[in-house]
Amino acid sequence: MSSREKEVLLAWIQCDSKSVVSRRLFIAPGTVNTHLTRIRCKYDEVGRTASTKSALLVRALQDGLIAIDEL
Repeated sequence: MSSREKEVLLAWIQCDSKSVVSRRLFIAPGTVNTHLTRIRCKYDEVGRTASTKSALLVRALQDGLIAIDEL
């Protein structure tokens, strides 16, 4: 996962909506969606489906991409 994908994922987990993430990171809402889609595809490719926000959070915590104190 790229550093930008990690940044978008963390911002999305911390925020209530993708539009807030896009404003916070100065990117288009479509770009937020693209990053999240790519993250989900990467998890799917290794057999670790994460189709919901909570599932992505769990995967990120399991993989050490996000620490509890960042939430």
